[in-house]
Amino acid sequence: MTSSIDEVKSGIMQACSQISESNGALQQANSALQQAQGTLQRVTQGTSQADVSEAIALLNRAMDGVQEVQQAADAAVQAAEGVAARL
Repeated sequence: MTSSIDEVKSGIMQACSQISESNGALQQANSALQQAQGTLQRVTQGTSQADVSEAIALLNRAMDGVQEVQQAADAAVQAAEGVAARL
């Protein structure tokens, strides 16, 4: 069974919408990580324990990872929209 061009375009747009929704969830996750980092920094201010610095560094790495995933998802949307435009 073959799909019509309109069905393919519709499917691509649905996928793009799903990706955009996931990016919203990723943004919320990043915001929660930023809040956690701020809280951790605030409540441990003045401590010299290495674990605190490590936890903050790991949170930074997690936030960088979330941003990287968001950028990849955005690129996927652009590529998929390009496919739809050429149909």
